[in-house]
Amino acid sequence: MKRYEGLFILNTAGKEEGVKEAIDRVTNEITTAGGKVETVQKMDKRSFMRVADKRYSAGYYVNVIFDAEPAVVAQLRNRFVHNEEVFRVLFTVAPTPKPAK
Repeated sequence: MKRYEGLFILNTAGKEEGVKEAIDRVTNEITTAGGKVETVQKMDKRSFMRVADKRYSAGYYVNVIFDAEPAVVAQLRNRFVHNEEVFRVLFTVAPTPKPAK
């Protein structure tokens, strides 16, 4: 298993109150696919620097660190492409945490 970092931009257009539920659904997708969620960092709503579509001018950023097999990450990428709540997603290999001194 590898340690991954997923940056999710959630589509919160017109539904600000559902952010926590959307984050819960994202983490549930990761765990049902076979991943193990380590941390969830809510980063807040930010406006996009370049707006490609006027309907989407901002998004809620969430950073999720999880452990999973590489095949699971490919499967998650395909699942989130078809998810209406996730505007964009980026998966990277997360660095191993350094032990505290």
